[in-house]
Amino acid sequence: MLPNFSPREAGAAWKAGWESKVQAPFARFRQTFEGSDIALPGGAPILLSPRKLRLAEPGLDPCLGRIGQLEVRLATTKAEIRRAQRLRFRVFYEEMSAVPTGLAALKRRDVDAYDAVCDHLLVIDHAATEAQPFRKARPKVVGTYRLLRQDRAEAHFGFYSAGEYDLGPLIERHPEKRFLELGRSCVLKPYRTKRTVELLWHGIWAYVLHHRIDAMLGCASLEGTDPDRLAVPLSFLHHHARAPEAWRARALSERYVAMDRLAREAVDPKAALASLPPLMKGYLRVGATFGDGAVIDRQFGTTDVFVVLPVAAIAARYIGHFGAGADRHAA
Repeated sequence: MLPNFSPREAGAAWKAGWESKVQAPFARFRQTFEGSDIALPGGAPILLSPRKLRLAEPGLDPCLGRIGQLEVRLATTKAEIRRAQRLRFRVFYEEMSAVPTGLAALKRRDVDAYDAVCDHLLVIDHAATEAQPFRKARPKVVGTYRLLRQDRAEAHFGFYSAGEYDLGPLIERHPEKRFLELGRSCVLKPYRTKRTVELLWHGIWAYVLHHRIDAMLGCASLEGTDPDRLAVPLSFLHHHARAPEAWRARALSERYVAMDRLAREAVDPKAALASLPPLMKGYLRVGATFGDGAVIDRQFGTTDVFVVLPVAAIAARYIGHFGAGADRHAA
């Protein structure tokens, strides 16, 4: 026989059940782990407690430059960071061959713990809009970079690329230098042009000057996980763009993949350069060099290489090209 509840009594009973069966266990779970993170073996920490996202710092104008309808800027709201994460999901998981975790697939955003401690660089096309249900159409985010300064890395999880490369010796050789890690870079396919890459570099350069960065580092990716199919670009980077010893980082021994798949004389530099993605060509243009050994990232379906760029190594013509005097500032 069913109990004869009035609507008010039924509502009170439902609320009591919700509080005791759902909210209370969840509250005990949060209390247990509040203020701490869980890290899966070999993976980045999973944030269980709310952590304030890193937004643009005072003293630096969020708008870093503009060419026509394209603007490069720092994310200043959580909503803008979520838009960068959705762009990363679209490029890494839908266009390329990354395998999403259950949470990423559910949210359709590429998210990890580092997002909360990094700054996020965005390229926005003001001539294109993207609309979501019940929201006003907004200019489209077409490119992004994630920026992690050394002081922030040391205060939290370390550099992301330390999961693939031994960065200790490199940083120890330059104790007085300020390092900046560039990561999670992606651009929508129609915008993968020299113009977009230059605008990204203009934004990075403004950020580097503001924070007095001495050297940039990070991982760049070639699509695919078979190093023999990537023998030409890997061998080219090894023979023609290898970092000097003082600036070289080596892939972790358990993940090391040799890059010299072909002999130097077997590599056609012009053809090899043409096979590189635009962002990697941009690194080479401004003077970046590459580390010792590649790393296979099976989750993202890529072969990663280490990139390092001391600010002092950037050619003067590029400093003038990307600097404050260049015609790339919003009117």
